Order: sequence, then structure tokens, then C-alpha cells
Amino acid sequence: QVQLVESGGGLVQPGGSLRLSCAASETIFSLSVMGWYRQGPGKQRELVATLTRGGTTTYADSVKGRFTISRDNAKNTVYLQMNSLKPEDTAVYYCNARPVRADSRDYWGQGTQVTVSS
Repeated sequence: QVQLVESGGGLVQPGGSLRLSCAASETIFSLSVMGWYRQGPGKQRELVATLTRGGTTTYADSVKGRFTISRDNAKNTVYLQMNSLKPEDTAVYYCNARPVRADSRDYWGQGTQVTVSS
């Protein structure tokens, strides 16, 4: 069974907005720090945003003020609202679940493509 499923990617013009969704299993969602990573062409995968079970958020400096990570506990879903998109935001975006337990493995989605271009 697929553990994490992303959706919402696509082509958008600079300055536009997009909302990504990541649906997780209840078990994984409830015990994990959720996050979004991205990997642009020829670049390493980088952390974009995280959201703890307690609601604490972190953001990469490059997206701070433009992106917002949130969740819907009833739907076991985490979101990434992306506003004021720039061409440098173009990347494959991956959902990540990192269980609090130190001996637990991360869970990853398959990724969704976001392309920002005029």
C-alpha cells in the first residue's frame, strides 16, 4: 500500500498560487512530523517546510512568507499553500513523514511536479 500520496502540482505563471496535498495513513500521520521537500533540476533535495504534531512550523528561508504548511487532522492530510510563485520554485515536491521514534524510517510520497513559467 502507498503510504503517502501527493496531489496538486502543475504549471503556473510567476506570481501565481498552487496548493499541494498529501494524504497519509492515520497511524503515520498521528505519530510523525510532516514535511515537504523539493528537488529542482540538477539540485539536491531540500527541505521546504515542516509541521510537528504540536503545530510548530519551520520554513526554508527561500519560501518564508510565501508558503504555508498546514494540516487537516480529520482527513489525515497535510497541505502546502504556495503563493507568489517564482521560477526558482520549479521542482518536484515530495511529501515526507518522519516518525518521532528515532528507530523509525521516513515515509515518502512519489512526488508532484510544480513548474513556474510564463
